[in-house]
Amino acid sequence: MRTVIEKSVKYTFFGCLVLGVANAGAAPSNNGQTGYVNMPSASVEYDGYFGMGYSYDSPYGALWLSSTILPNLQVTGRFVSISGIRGFTDVPGEFGSGYGRYKDKVFDVKAKLWGETALLPSVAIGATDVLGTQLFKGQYVVATKTFGAAKNVELSVGYGNKRPDGLFAGARWRPAGMPNWAVVAEYDGNDYTRDYRALATGAAERGKGGPAVGLEYRWGWLGAQVARHRDHFSANMYVSVPLGTRQFLPQLTEPPVFKRKDAAPRPTLAQWEASPAHGAALVQALAKQNYKNIRVALEGTTLNLTLNNSRISNLGRAVGRASGTALAFAPVGVQSMRITYTKLDQPIATYEIRDTGKLADYFNGIIGREAFLQTVVVRYARPDDRIADGEQGLLAGIKDDNGLGFHAGRDGNIVQLSSEDRESNRFKIVPKIGFLFNDPGGALRYEVAALGTYDRKLADGLFLSGAVKLNLIEDISDATQTSNSLLPHVRSDIAEYRRGNKFQLNRLMLNKYTQLSERVYTRVSAGLYEEMFRGAGGQIMYLPRDSRWVADLSVDALEQRGYKGWFDKRDYRTVTALGALHYRLPYDMTVTARAGQFLAKDRGVRLEFKRRFASGIELGAWYTKTNGNDITSPGSPSDPYNDKGIFMSIPLRAMLTADTQANAGFYLAPWTRDVGQMVASPGDLYDMIENPRRDMTSYDGLGNFAERADEQNLAAVNPPVRTFGNVWPRFNARIEQSAGASPGVPDWARGTGLAAGAILASALLDKPADRYLKPRQDDGAMRNLGKFGKNMPMVLAGAAGAALAFGDERAQNTGIIAMQSVAASVGLAYGGKYLVGRARPDEERGPWERVGDGRSRAHAAFPSGHSAVAFAAVTPFAMEYDAPWLYGVAALASVGRVADRQHWVSDVVAGGVIGYAVGGWLWNNQRKTPGSSLSIVPGLKSVSVAYQKTY
Repeated sequence: MRTVIEKSVKYTFFGCLVLGVANAGAAPSNNGQTGYVNMPSASVEYDGYFGMGYSYDSPYGALWLSSTILPNLQVTGRFVSISGIRGFTDVPGEFGSGYGRYKDKVFDVKAKLWGETALLPSVAIGATDVLGTQLFKGQYVVATKTFGAAKNVELSVGYGNKRPDGLFAGARWRPAGMPNWAVVAEYDGNDYTRDYRALATGAAERGKGGPAVGLEYRWGWLGAQVARHRDHFSANMYVSVPLGTRQFLPQLTEPPVFKRKDAAPRPTLAQWEASPAHGAALVQALAKQNYKNIRVALEGTTLNLTLNNSRISNLGRAVGRASGTALAFAPVGVQSMRITYTKLDQPIATYEIRDTGKLADYFNGIIGREAFLQTVVVRYARPDDRIADGEQGLLAGIKDDNGLGFHAGRDGNIVQLSSEDRESNRFKIVPKIGFLFNDPGGALRYEVAALGTYDRKLADGLFLSGAVKLNLIEDISDATQTSNSLLPHVRSDIAEYRRGNKFQLNRLMLNKYTQLSERVYTRVSAGLYEEMFRGAGGQIMYLPRDSRWVADLSVDALEQRGYKGWFDKRDYRTVTALGALHYRLPYDMTVTARAGQFLAKDRGVRLEFKRRFASGIELGAWYTKTNGNDITSPGSPSDPYNDKGIFMSIPLRAMLTADTQANAGFYLAPWTRDVGQMVASPGDLYDMIENPRRDMTSYDGLGNFAERADEQNLAAVNPPVRTFGNVWPRFNARIEQSAGASPGVPDWARGTGLAAGAILASALLDKPADRYLKPRQDDGAMRNLGKFGKNMPMVLAGAAGAALAFGDERAQNTGIIAMQSVAASVGLAYGGKYLVGRARPDEERGPWERVGDGRSRAHAAFPSGHSAVAFAAVTPFAMEYDAPWLYGVAALASVGRVADRQHWVSDVVAGGVIGYAVGGWLWNNQRKTPGSSLSIVPGLKSVSVAYQKTY
């Protein structure tokens, strides 16, 4: 699989490393996971850890990335090269001869189940190589305990399946007087003789791994390890970055807050109205602080401003500085302010400050935040909040002195030629570099280019956006392998585009943005979208008052551009239509689900996950499932390839000495895949509002409004990580409530008898139904019914989850009951499968036989898990809302499983009985939430106790 890394050339100067070791007992092993030399420990790095490094342990070299994306959950990606075998061919001159050693991508995951206590060790489970070729696939469980007064001695023991194979162990000693140094030892449980082509690579000579001993050194973010095995050495070098650190460098060059003494004496209301010079002075002062699209209007004793800021990253801080500047210039007699923050001329948030006297007192430290909050309203902006261009004439004659010039280090770019005026009209030329690797013709390909961009505002909400690229040096065009994708080549012909003109017009768009009403935005676009497509389309976005989610729909009619990179075209045309739901979870995670038609006319869904850490750095991944049936390697007709990738976005403000909105980033994704692809958005609306909305809805919405030293530790200024909380007390209360109301023995006996009778009666239909269905398997109606039966239970369970996430109190409670029912029913169904082990109809063994050799009991027929899930998900809603038709949906899904010959009739009846019984029992006992509950939640330095009672 070919993969791409693309980013603008940015520089990052950390100045100094953070001295000390954040987690002195943990260090990465050769595969990037926390452990010893090759073996894992139960330790997991701190939340927000990100590490990258390179290790070599013959015959394996690994470039790895690792991160603790959630507390106690560590994920690692490795790009492994294997010495001794070629990736393609050994014959010089033949295709693939320049690729070099065999290479494989590996994805590992480890979860710590519980931490160490005074008596018990910490315990973790893990899995290696869970995706792709799975050459290094394995699972393990490991326990770790520390000893000594300084907890500087660590011992681990574990057991693995496949890799590691059997028992393994590890130890680490970190001398108390030299905490940066450590001695490690391990018993390697890997059986290298079983590795891929072990004889050719030399791995077989290592046999069962056996003992190894090593020496580690860590200095701040840097670390290294050298280890001795029985007959060779290994080495591992890495850098660890704490993503939870808000600022890596002090902001020493941050411009100061505007001072009142720098403004002219304040005019009276009459003087302000009589001369536009007073308003123009305010506009000039704001423009010097990187405020753009500034509009000022005076309505009675209220001063209205519309603006945005191109540099300050926090919404509250940007509005705070603007209000402080406006206060210095406002005419005497102004009693209130209304400041509307915009993006792309669209009102996003409005701050109504109803007492300018209290505002001045707050800035001067006379009153506190709570007193000031009584005079402020932070709300979603409305269309009439924005001052339109034609409503005031203060801009006439105001000098704009932002000329074209070379700038070193601006926005993190090494160098740039740029110009930007106060209306956000900007021109910029910056260097750009991209890497593409894993091409059969050469493991690494590169591109160095100069990228020029031009953006101009033409009217209210109407913008022209253009981009040209001059390829300076590249070898991507040397890729000669023709794509064998059976889908339209919407992305896989990238080398053909690079073989076109060196100077290309990549983008030329007209974008019209409009706010239809409060929290509803639209965009209409036309032109050259990107390097490969042109067309016209639009997007509409809805923001509910619940700040957790956003919905949008994008539709684009597209035509593929030609290879020359100007106005030529190809014959391919398509329409993409994707609906998206963005939902924010605790830990500042965002999950996005997109569904619809993609570029290659394949239809399906794309799931995206990302987490934003305190530094602003985002780590994420996506996975796309469509009907594209991409069978290019490693895909196959039985297991088509699905598009996937990971990405990282880095706000440069954390790494520079002054605030900035500039970002750098990269992504790793296939670059010759056509399945699940999307066109580059000409101006995504969600990207426009995501960060301002997050700031506006965080705590009181002021953020670092006044930049007061006494407020820097407030949660509203520097928000702590929002966790999932301790849900056990409430969950336990529900379980106790349900258990306390369990049916008596007569009711259980009656219910069990009815269920058994229904299952036995349905068994009489097993053979007749299968005889009828067997010769009709190729019938279109039967195939569609089978797909319905396979997918509908998951849809119903997802709908229950959506009710829990988005519904009102009644729907949320019913959603909780439904999700509990699904979980319990799945457990009962799988218990039945292991107990009975009945063969499925498509095994052709008959209804009374056990599963055949090579088939797991987890996939046995009786009872049907899909039927259990379907009825468990709908039963609480059918009972709560008196909607018996929902049972029909679940029953039809069950019929689909029989039509697909995955189950006998009695299997789905049994599954339905389980789901209905569990769902009905839980609903009857939990439809009214517990009347009272006691919650005791321990923290790092406190214990919170909460008692809740409903009357």
